[in-house]
Amino acid sequence: MLNSIFDQMDFGPLTEFLEEDDVTDISYSNGGQVWLKTLSKGIFQINRPDINNTFMEKLAFQCSNVMGKTFNMAHPFLDAESAELRMNFVHDSIATNGIACLIRKTPAKIRLNKDKLLNEQYVTDKIHDFLLKCVEGHCNIMVAGETGSGKTELVKYLASKTKDDEKIITIEDTLELHLDKIFPTRDIVAMKTNNIASYTESLVACMRQNPIWILLAEVRSAEAVMAVRNSISSGHHILSTIHADRAISIPMRMYSLLESSQDIEQFLGSIHRYVQIGIYVKGYFSKRLGRFQREIIEVCEFYVDPKTQKPEANLLYQKQLDGRVIMRNPTQNLRDYLAIGNVDLPDDPFGIGDAEEGYDDTNRTAMEQSEKKTPVHSETDPFNMNGDSADNGAGGSAPQLTQGAPAIAQKPAVAPTGQPTGQPQLSNVAPQVQATTQPVTQTPAPQPTQVNNQVANGAVGQAPVPQTPVQAPVQNVVPNVTPIQPNVVVAPQTGVQMPQNSVMQTA
Repeated sequence: MLNSIFDQMDFGPLTEFLEEDDVTDISYSNGGQVWLKTLSKGIFQINRPDINNTFMEKLAFQCSNVMGKTFNMAHPFLDAESAELRMNFVHDSIATNGIACLIRKTPAKIRLNKDKLLNEQYVTDKIHDFLLKCVEGHCNIMVAGETGSGKTELVKYLASKTKDDEKIITIEDTLELHLDKIFPTRDIVAMKTNNIASYTESLVACMRQNPIWILLAEVRSAEAVMAVRNSISSGHHILSTIHADRAISIPMRMYSLLESSQDIEQFLGSIHRYVQIGIYVKGYFSKRLGRFQREIIEVCEFYVDPKTQKPEANLLYQKQLDGRVIMRNPTQNLRDYLAIGNVDLPDDPFGIGDAEEGYDDTNRTAMEQSEKKTPVHSETDPFNMNGDSADNGAGGSAPQLTQGAPAIAQKPAVAPTGQPTGQPQLSNVAPQVQATTQPVTQTPAPQPTQVNNQVANGAVGQAPVPQTPVQAPVQNVVPNVTPIQPNVVVAPQTGVQMPQNSVMQTA
């Protein structure tokens, strides 16, 4: 597997992980910790005493000698890459707990295929076929997601579905796509940017090569953003990746990377006009499946409304928090664009009829709904962001303090065990309530009381307002107040509706 310069190095105990197809990353840090990232299990730590600082220092110096680079206190960073391997070292003068190293495998092959995507629940059959039609119709596609979510692998798969006679040029700062090696008989040019050849200069040279497709490995700088816009505005078609937390937020994420004060409406208008499809990919460990899961969470269509000339977004596909899949049919704008490329999109490609929204009630969805668990709240995780319901995408509800009617206007509920300690304590009120045990028909004696209205209203952070002592009939209080035991928290309970993107990231 190892080639080029790395054939001259002795990887010792790391060799077995480099030769295992399931392993994608090897991380060494903190004076002896070894972490693996695999396709099936995600990230986990292994116990390997033979992989230590002494061994990693020898490996780093081997790499520096083979590369002809210096690695010491004056030059504390070392990068090296080949066709299938990328290495990064940080000297212990910078990494205070010992030398740090990350080895990433970038094999020259397509890991994904349709059967794998469907069997592993990466994407639904309808969305898969729709995306291939978008590639066939030369749609400009941006794939969003976190690091390690599988963005690059999805781009490689989509690129493999382009026509054999369509020229492809890849522009990368670190080589990961390797399409020129995967398809050696096709017209593919791989370009690598560096301190001599920038994105802009590479793109100018790229235009002179007359490509049909331009693949940018990742958009993470203002220069890359402008490279994308310039390439698609000149009539070329792009496939690229970007770090974003939703498909619908891709245009705004691109704008945030700009370093100039460019007019936001003009920029967003150009992106919505030229980028047709945005995809959001999520990677997480699924308790239900018992493995690391990657799947498409959102597919979004971008366009400019022909009547208002305003940028619009149509969320075609979205996996909901409860496991449901919501789908919307493409607009006429996308149909017309594909028709120019001789691609006919069915009137109802997702089988949802005339409804604005349709639900794909698959077996997977039913299984996810049946496995929903009762959220467990704690002081450290009151919203259950990391709790048992993370796998099925359902976030737990948490108590919420509300301002409004006094607490005696309605019967308060007793908070469950494990309630966050930041809730107001009503123990100072308890003696007053418990002492009121006279029969309802008995006339009470006047009791001057001063109740903390801040606590009674459930408000936090407001100055207490003293109440004028009043004489209130007991019969108006006793039926609506539950006796409070010492050290028991009483607070109004309401559900908290979590933002979709916050919970979805823990799905």
